[in-house]
Amino acid sequence: MKKVITTANAPQAIGPYSQAIETNGRLYVSGQIPVDPENGTMPSGIVLQTEQVLRNISAILSAAGYTFDHVVKTTVLMKNMSDFAAMNEVYARYFTTEMPARACFEVSALPKNAEVEIEVIAEK
Repeated sequence: MKKVITTANAPQAIGPYSQAIETNGRLYVSGQIPVDPENGTMPSGIVLQTEQVLRNISAILSAAGYTFDHVVKTTVLMKNMSDFAAMNEVYARYFTTEMPARACFEVSALPKNAEVEIEVIAEK
């Protein structure tokens, strides 16, 4: 059985998708961009944007009863791979033990002209 996960502590979906779906003890979190759910703005710069993305993911994980320790896979989409080291520094503050598997891709554009988008899969 699948369960739709939503929280006001992360940006609402900007299209026909859910913030996350839980099924069979696994949580699929849709790609999150750095929109502040309180005011709809995006910070500038890869460091602040990565921080906001991970705060958004944290809120969704929490709403479903998960933590970053439950994350088994992430996918990172970046506008500019030259920002990888700066993104990675912020990312490493959230994933501190038993690192999840990860893929990272440079893409030509992201929604709302964001510099980074991250999706995660978590499992209990």
